[in-house]
Formats: sequence, C-alpha cells, structure tokens
Amino acid sequence: MNITYCFDKKPSADQVIELYDNAGLPRPTNDKERIQQMFDNANLVVTAWDNDLLVGVSRSITDWVWACYLSDLAVRDNYKKAGIGRQLINLTKEKVGNQSMILLLSVPTAMEYYPKVGFEKQESSFIINRAEWK
Repeated sequence: MNITYCFDKKPSADQVIELYDNAGLPRPTNDKERIQQMFDNANLVVTAWDNDLLVGVSRSITDWVWACYLSDLAVRDNYKKAGIGRQLINLTKEKVGNQSMILLLSVPTAMEYYPKVGFEKQESSFIINRAEWK
C-alpha cells in the first residue's frame, strides 16, 4: 500500500460522497452541492490517495494562529487501522503549527479513537445544532 498525502489536491464532491458513505461518516451526502460548498469553504484540506482512489480526508477551518476546527476526518473502511487517520491529523497539526490548537466534535462511534491519537476529552464545549438535513 503506497499512500500519497496532499494539501493541494482537492477531491471532487462525488469522491468525497463515496468516501464518506464508505467510511460511515454522517454527512449530507445526498446533497452534492452542500458537500461541494463544505470543501470550497474549508481552508485546510489534507487528502490521502491510493493511486487515484481517495482513501482519506481531513477537512478543517483555521485562522492559522489560534484555533483549527477539524470538521471532518474520514478513512475508507478497508484502509482503517493503517495509520492513515493518524497521519492526516499529524499533517494538519504540522500545517497549523504550534500556536494553534486543534479541536473537533466527534461522532459517537469515534469517541474512543481520538484519545488514542493525542486528543484530550473536554467537558467545556457548547453547541447550537444546525437544522436537520434531508
């Protein structure tokens, strides 16, 4: 397995939708335009490729000096446990530098994963939920 990581190769909405559905990441994958906007408006995207196959993505929004919100982390199902998620996080950390924290909201199925890759669980967050997507 020869995985290539890229900062400058943004995947198409179709590639993202297929990856998210395969990885089980709950996103509005039935809304291609919304997925495209999610990537168009992100300012830090790290992708993982096995040749032309998108196998992982880290999508973030950051100011580069204080906070980086890691909004999506997805790895293709049959590529999990190969260190791809960890490397996507490491590359994100490397790119934003030491001045910036990385924060995220975890899906319930990943709550045990994030402490294993260096995140500390916090009890001090608040949320105003979005309207449900259809």
